Amino acid sequence: MSGISDVARLAGVSKSTASRALSGSGYVSEKTRLKVAAVAASLEYVPSSNAASLVTGRTRNVGVVIPYLHRWFFAEVLEGIQAALLERGLDLTLYDANPGTEGRRRIFEDFLARKRFDGLIAVGLEPEDHELERLLKIGRPVVSVVGTDADASVIGIDDNDAARRATHHLTSLGHEHIAFVGGGSSPRWASVDRRRLDGYLEAMSEAGLTARAQHIRSEVSLPGGYAAAVDLLGARSRPTGIVAVCDEVAIGAIIAARRLGIGVPGDLSVVGIDDHKYAEMFALTTLQQVPREQGRAAVELLEAQLADADAEPTHLALSARLIVRASTGPVDAQHSVMVSDARTGIDGSV
Repeated sequence: MSGISDVARLAGVSKSTASRALSGSGYVSEKTRLKVAAVAASLEYVPSSNAASLVTGRTRNVGVVIPYLHRWFFAEVLEGIQAALLERGLDLTLYDANPGTEGRRRIFEDFLARKRFDGLIAVGLEPEDHELERLLKIGRPVVSVVGTDADASVIGIDDNDAARRATHHLTSLGHEHIAFVGGGSSPRWASVDRRRLDGYLEAMSEAGLTARAQHIRSEVSLPGGYAAAVDLLGARSRPTGIVAVCDEVAIGAIIAARRLGIGVPGDLSVVGIDDHKYAEMFALTTLQQVPREQGRAAVELLEAQLADADAEPTHLALSARLIVRASTGPVDAQHSVMVSDARTGIDGSV
């Protein structure tokens, strides 16, 4: 098998020049680069990634920190990241960092500090723990997906705006008793859930419905949405509309309504955020985001930072698209079971 020494000898250059010509690192004249490339092709020489790392100082490896591998959104983001990295011939080191676990703490305090990557893409960081700031101290470029505003490139959707528009969609249909379901099931709020709740509250205020704002806490999952909706819809006074923190919670609420004999949208309108792969199956009205494209965009942002260490951080807040399906409709006063003295508060108490 031919090595870099053979390529250099036949091309009439030094080993370091041959390495620079093949790796693209450092100055080599175009004439020399083409000559070295032609010799390498004739010898069917395959560059060693380890050798290239010694020359360029690059590992050609990107670290990805992700909180959940089993949830749709995060799996889609990961697929987008992986596809974009494979296209560029880059390796991926995956860190499964479930929030609030000892494993996540060790990843941030130990494994990431070893710097076995050129850059890092972090998904779903926890602002309370100042995780993004800790990653920046490692000294590698960082891109955050659905992260917080800090001195790093961030990509996501405008979560506040998405929830506001979801709520406005229901108020425009005449709904006044609208509950927000999802998030806040533990003391550790995910920043995206908090922003979506804030957007809902703003829309309720703009519609003059602050007194009827109601947050039903739940795990951000299909079973979590189902359990919360069973309690909410089984109460003496139930809403005519639900804004769910995500599509999985919304689908759980729809299943709960059907099992309770509550028609959707005749008795209850439900809107989510995501456009989950099951959204069409449940005819769910939703605010669409495209997580695979967010993953690809994260790789592009990281690539730009690796090419120019002085590049300014880029913050991309994409606008979600409203997709109206059959889970929402005009309020039907005949089916509404609101009572005049309902005493609902933002904590979901009655």
